[in-house]
Amino acid sequence: MNLAELREFAETGVIRADRMRAVEGNAMALGLSALQMMESAGAALARMALEYRPSRVLILCGRGNNGGDGMAAARYLQGCVDTDIVWQADGPATRETEVQRELLAHSAAALHPLQCADDLRELRHLFSQADVIIDAMLGTGAAGTPREPLATAVALANESGAHTISADVPTPGIIPARILAFHRPKGHGAEVADIGIPLEAEVCTGPGDLTLVPRRPASAHKGQGGEVLVIGGGPYQGAPYLAGLGALRAGADLVRIASPAFEPIPDLIYIRLEGNRIGEEHLETLIPLAERADAVVCGNGLGQESHAVMRAIAPHCRKAVFDADALRVPLPAAKETVYTPHAGEFERMTGKKPPGALAARGKAVRTAAGKGTVLLKGPVDVISDGTRVRFNRAGSPAMAVAGTGDVLAGVAGALLCKLPAFEAACIAAYVNGTAGTRAAYTKGDGMLASDLLDRIPEVLFGGVGRDG
Repeated sequence: MNLAELREFAETGVIRADRMRAVEGNAMALGLSALQMMESAGAALARMALEYRPSRVLILCGRGNNGGDGMAAARYLQGCVDTDIVWQADGPATRETEVQRELLAHSAAALHPLQCADDLRELRHLFSQADVIIDAMLGTGAAGTPREPLATAVALANESGAHTISADVPTPGIIPARILAFHRPKGHGAEVADIGIPLEAEVCTGPGDLTLVPRRPASAHKGQGGEVLVIGGGPYQGAPYLAGLGALRAGADLVRIASPAFEPIPDLIYIRLEGNRIGEEHLETLIPLAERADAVVCGNGLGQESHAVMRAIAPHCRKAVFDADALRVPLPAAKETVYTPHAGEFERMTGKKPPGALAARGKAVRTAAGKGTVLLKGPVDVISDGTRVRFNRAGSPAMAVAGTGDVLAGVAGALLCKLPAFEAACIAAYVNGTAGTRAAYTKGDGMLASDLLDRIPEVLFGGVGRDG
């Protein structure tokens, strides 16, 4: 894959804190360590501080990785100006920030531990003497009024008259002269420093995206993980059950299968539909079920004759995944929708074959995503909501076997219970592809779609990320 041609799909502008953690997690999975990013951030902060030609710099550091950015900046400043670091020492720091603190013990910068607000009485002179103050107290996850001792540090910084630079985002309450954001701005008015994050970390899915999936709280009860309804089967009886099991393995608490075809799987609740195919006579049963479900998965094993039923059900779905034979014109559309076509179904949806070149393919999927998010399956999956475009490289040629797309639809349905459509589709593509890669490692070309199922929770519930 030529990543250079995908530069146009890199997002710009303000980035949410959770999305930034996902990008950083993807970067770390590609080999860029949190310490490397911290070093780049620290060097950029030091360069900005030196623009003021200061004689003395004070750096205020918290316990998170934002504090580590400030500590790294101190090492770059130590040979140029007198540098003091006031660091929050009233609790454990992140591993990377602790590494930076240990390095500072061998540097010319002066370290001042801060246990409580009273400690600042003896450190007040550092605020009044500083020409520049670097605010590296709280990172992108901070909200609300800082607690002591940081609250007093904020007040002293605002009273100091020094030029204050906030690292990435201002600590709540502080009034910075400038904000230096890393990689992309986290709010309006920030300047941006590149910290070397690879393009792939942003335009492709990766393990960092798993940090977006809400974790089940200790107080969780049945149903809190989401209820999924799968509507399908008739001509092809196994497809809806693969989708249902995919949804269960991806964290849904309860999955109902509404189908004319029955398979004895005790983990799934079977809703019997009389006959050989799903027809309009079943709407009285299906519509209340669709209205109850957090997400509905439609089309798996459906056949060509039930499309009108899918269109009739769609407006009653809060969220839905349409796959396989549901992907016919006119397209059904729920209030929030994910479409999961392969190349042939994409052509049936749009009247056009998806281009071979990946950049052109990305543009085509973006154009097609009018009524909802489109996940075009292929050697490299392409996902778009009409604005954003993401690529998924995870997967194996061994996945070119019947049923893997049904599992993907189920995974997307479970994630759609908890996430917006675009994020659910991106994570589903990554999880399904990675599960397929792991299954292919032992099964090779003899892999079955059902071989993915046990690997889905292994992939999905073990995320990666960088503390803020």
